[in-house]
Amino acid sequence: MSHQVLARKYRPRTFAELVGQAHVLQALANGMAQSRLHHAYLFTGTRGVGKTTLARILARCLNCEQGVVSAPCGECGACREIEEGRFVDLIEVDAASRTKVEDTRELLDNVQYAPTRGRYKIYLIDEVHMLSGHSFNALLKTLEEPPPHVVFLLATTDPHKIPVTVLSRCLQFNLKRLPPDSIAGYLRQVLDQEQVDADERALQRLARAADGSMRDALSLTDQALAFGSGALRDDEVASMLGTIDSSWVLELLEALAAGDGSALMQAADNLAQQAPDFADVLAAMLETLHGLAIEQTLPDAADRTHPEHERITTLAGTLSPEDVQLFYQIALTGRRDLSLAPDPRLGFDMVLLRMLAFRPVSGDGEAAPNPQSTPASRPAPIRPAANRSDAAPPIATPPAQATGEPAPVDRPPPPATESPEAPEPSAAAGVDGGGAVPAWPDMLTQLALSGMSQALAMQCSWGRQDGDLVILNLDKAHQHLRNSPLEARIREALSDWFGRPMKLRIDMVDALAEQTPAVMADAARQEKQQAAEQSISGDPTVSALRETFDAEIIPDSVQPRG
Repeated sequence: MSHQVLARKYRPRTFAELVGQAHVLQALANGMAQSRLHHAYLFTGTRGVGKTTLARILARCLNCEQGVVSAPCGECGACREIEEGRFVDLIEVDAASRTKVEDTRELLDNVQYAPTRGRYKIYLIDEVHMLSGHSFNALLKTLEEPPPHVVFLLATTDPHKIPVTVLSRCLQFNLKRLPPDSIAGYLRQVLDQEQVDADERALQRLARAADGSMRDALSLTDQALAFGSGALRDDEVASMLGTIDSSWVLELLEALAAGDGSALMQAADNLAQQAPDFADVLAAMLETLHGLAIEQTLPDAADRTHPEHERITTLAGTLSPEDVQLFYQIALTGRRDLSLAPDPRLGFDMVLLRMLAFRPVSGDGEAAPNPQSTPASRPAPIRPAANRSDAAPPIATPPAQATGEPAPVDRPPPPATESPEAPEPSAAAGVDGGGAVPAWPDMLTQLALSGMSQALAMQCSWGRQDGDLVILNLDKAHQHLRNSPLEARIREALSDWFGRPMKLRIDMVDALAEQTPAVMADAARQEKQQAAEQSISGDPTVSALRETFDAEIIPDSVQPRG
């Protein structure tokens, strides 16, 4: 068979040909230049990053007939024999197939004899972590004090399984996963030598699919060349890999950004015709959302080589950072729960609908566009009526399903004022010129807040009201919750509640004088939880089960009603 796979044909033969791992190459080259050689080297790292290749290059460096050099000649008898795998003083062992202590003892029987052909007798043990405990014990003494003509080269993907006593006797070098850009660049060099026409985007796909392994990248390239009849086309590579084209994901996200439910479902239908694995679709969406977050937060660190970089940049300017974070969390949870859905497509659709329905309010206080409603059918801002009594607020009724019209919802005015238009001073306020102190927890339940803006408001306590200015107090321990968009939402909600434009100021204090709504809500939850646990413990049926089967109640499994 004349054909040779790319991974073997283009295996590096010198340090200069090895891609990446500069931190390892520098240490080895300097050690040989200064004649500071060690008797045992351990190379660790994931599959396909060059551990065995690096060990064979090091064997050439140590046995080249030109001397111990970091750049072996490649022409002498020793270099050629090592490259061809027939150098008598290079003993390669696959530890995965020789795990018994008898195998290790047999291997070490000839350690004391001088090398036959080369300068050093080299033992290259691959996947050394597969040796048994007794094998490591048999190796340990020789590894600690080997003859001067012996060098051990150990390679492993799992150094944590190697005894510390062995690790302490080796120089350890950790080979890093290769970045996609480095892999794609090397593939381009290889294919140029092979005179193969290849799309740049196809190379990027292969580099990403290799997941840090150069050997995997070359193997995938061989497969892609067979799939594409000797050429690499982007669409064919995507089809071969079974990956989701990022354009599909971007089409979904662009529909979400526009709040266009019809376009979103149409994009999902088009995607479903490709018969994808919807878990992979959500994984691709998570990767794209990560890229969006990087583009929004640290644009200098964004991946400029991504095939859809321009669309990602545009989308990053359309979606708010809060949208991106929310979509990421929904996709992450949806991917985890996808197997629980009655059908993967239904589960995927529900993930998209959650993203569409639960988009946060934008920083200017306006709600995200709703694809199911037009501006004429959206409910108007809810405001309290003037000159109302302090009676408890009526429960809001849901919108009528037959007409689609939202039912009116009433809200009470501030509890201690006659009218929100003209709050009266009160000595109870405790602030000069301040308005009366409202029941802030009750008022908060009537504000149109949700998500992080509600969380911020619940950690605040009422300070005072001076005309159109509302002052809230926030413990410095929760200062991290503050940001301008959230405060703008609270201000807009207060304006809707009072029925006129309001200003908001949040003062930071060392300690709040009264309980916040968040503390009160947490106390109420704990009280309900304790009541539920006591109710379960006192239930006669539960008591009988505990006595009969020696059962016990798991407190975390008890959930209060309501």
